[in-house]
Amino acid sequence: MPMVVRSRDFTARAWEALPIALIDGVGIRLHWTDAPYVWHVNDGQEVFAVLDGRVRMHWRADGAERTALLEAGDVFHAPEGTEHVAHPQGAARILVIERAGSV
Repeated sequence: MPMVVRSRDFTARAWEALPIALIDGVGIRLHWTDAPYVWHVNDGQEVFAVLDGRVRMHWRADGAERTALLEAGDVFHAPEGTEHVAHPQGAARILVIERAGSV
């Protein structure tokens, strides 16, 4: 069944997700949050697209912590094994694409 999702209208508890689709074992979910997540490593790659708001993304690579401020329209790709955490700067809506069942 076709679906239209108006991301700007979606709100929930922090990091609660609205499932959009499951395509060949890859989950696509819309998240709303206004609170940091926790440091974690996904079970595979992750694509993180900020649809609304701003998110400071932290990740560890080559023994150093790095950060980038993501604005609406920006995309972060975490290769498999990348430890990372997202810190929204106020309310944010994020489209997350990752292996189904990943943390």
